[in-house]
Amino acid sequence: MSSSNREAYSESKDPAVVPHTKVSDPWSVQKVLDAIQPAPPVEGSSSPLPFFHALERLKTTKREGWRRFNIQRGESIADHMYRMALMSLVCPPALAARLDMAKCTKMCLIHDMAESLVGDITPVDGVPKPEKSRREAETMDYLTRNLLGGVDAGIAGQQIRAIWQEYEDSETLDSQFVHDLDKVELLLQMVEYEKRTNRTLDLGEFAYVETRLVLPEMQQWGKEVLRERNEYWGASAHVHGEEGAEGGVGEETLEQQKAYYQRGEDGTSGADGAAAA
Repeated sequence: MSSSNREAYSESKDPAVVPHTKVSDPWSVQKVLDAIQPAPPVEGSSSPLPFFHALERLKTTKREGWRRFNIQRGESIADHMYRMALMSLVCPPALAARLDMAKCTKMCLIHDMAESLVGDITPVDGVPKPEKSRREAETMDYLTRNLLGGVDAGIAGQQIRAIWQEYEDSETLDSQFVHDLDKVELLLQMVEYEKRTNRTLDLGEFAYVETRLVLPEMQQWGKEVLRERNEYWGASAHVHGEEGAEGGVGEETLEQQKAYYQRGEDGTSGADGAAAA
């Protein structure tokens, strides 16, 4: 690259930075697409390339909960899902025998795909669960129908959409396992960030998700993570999110967490640990 080209490049916008697209209410996929620069993916193609390009936003969109603690260059949505997928490969044998492991690994890689356009909505953002579900379902329809509907008769798109819906409904053992993995991965990231700050950053409010783990094997993993965390903090004062208000979590935050994770009469699972962070 010539000196002049390097100077021109340094003055241009960093191509690796893809800001999250925020639009006015009522939210819609089309509003987000209209705001994407330089252009949104081509729809109705017989090639999967537009879908592949759309997936880049999972690599560039950050998990939002950490930003409240000034972690600006934290994990992306893709980072989170990739580790979940690898964690699924180490499922305890007794539990794995009861699961469709291939589908569970796919579910790990699919479950937050809608956040490529919706973004990572957290418990403290004030977005009602039905509205969050509406946005995500609309986005999954766009990704799997508009971008994949013309690819090999739309078979892959239909499979992705069905796996995502199974996760959202949270009624099968496979989906419960992946929801639990979602939360354990969050707990791991919480501890890892804390350990890099020499006890100056307390992310303990996120430990609340440990109380929402369902399967005994995953509950054991969660307890191991929190035991590791408590050993790290030692005698130093720190928030115990798993103990709620008694553990130092603010009342408002605690109520938001409880409302977010409680399965509602609207049929939404409220079980997504990914949005906590």
